[in-house]
Amino acid sequence: MRLLLSLLAVPLCALAQQPDLAGILQRLAENQDRAVEARSAIVYTQETRTRLFRSGGKLAREERRRYTVLPSAQGTDKHLDFFDGRYMQKGKEVAYNAPGFKRSGLDIDGDLVASLTDDLVNNKQSRDGISPDLFPLTAAQQRHYDFQLAGSQKVGGVEALKLTFTPKKGEEDSDWAGEVLVDPVEYQPIRVTTRLAEDIPLAVKLLLGINIRQLGFTLTCRKVAGGLWFPVSYGTEFHLRVLFGYARTIALSMDNRDFRRASAESAIQFEGQAATP
Repeated sequence: MRLLLSLLAVPLCALAQQPDLAGILQRLAENQDRAVEARSAIVYTQETRTRLFRSGGKLAREERRRYTVLPSAQGTDKHLDFFDGRYMQKGKEVAYNAPGFKRSGLDIDGDLVASLTDDLVNNKQSRDGISPDLFPLTAAQQRHYDFQLAGSQKVGGVEALKLTFTPKKGEEDSDWAGEVLVDPVEYQPIRVTTRLAEDIPLAVKLLLGINIRQLGFTLTCRKVAGGLWFPVSYGTEFHLRVLFGYARTIALSMDNRDFRRASAESAIQFEGQAATP
């Protein structure tokens, strides 16, 4: 009997130490603030890829960019190191090598690629280029959502805490529903998945001819040396129909790597990986 009690003591003790939902959310919010502050001293490489597909999955336009991202007083500054663009015209691929390129005449694809890339990954008021409104992790954003503790889920060898969230009733500043997987030791987000909480209103569809389907985002974070957590990948894929005729499937991805401190340019690497020179 004593042996049985001793064997149960460890898991029961660990269970007792597990904070409740309010405690998890508080730690998550506090750690987000610390992580954002720590990112103010980090330089890193960021790659983005934006693609537009016609019906049937045929590529209409694609742009790839690589930046060196530098911290600024309030957010980030980006230096474009590489750019590659192409579009399809009459079944042939046409390449271009500068952002903002437009075909002659009306170029909806060109405008859409430029605006999406800028809006979704170039938020100058954040340390990672991602708008904080998309993922309700900070204390300010959490206030607009209802959270539930939904057990756990194994991800990357970690039995992560699983939280789900939906907009609070009557909130105008909460557009997303989804889930966040939280590291059970450090209370940092490992992966956040969102979807648009409500469909586009029928009046907008009828009057403006705009319809968006399957809009949502996935954000993955990892711990790098020195205890810093950072978004390492981010992406979305959704379908847009507008003006009663123009329709595209849009895929956007962002990857961050080669983290290093701005002051001494010392390398920061993922745990278990070799340092980047």
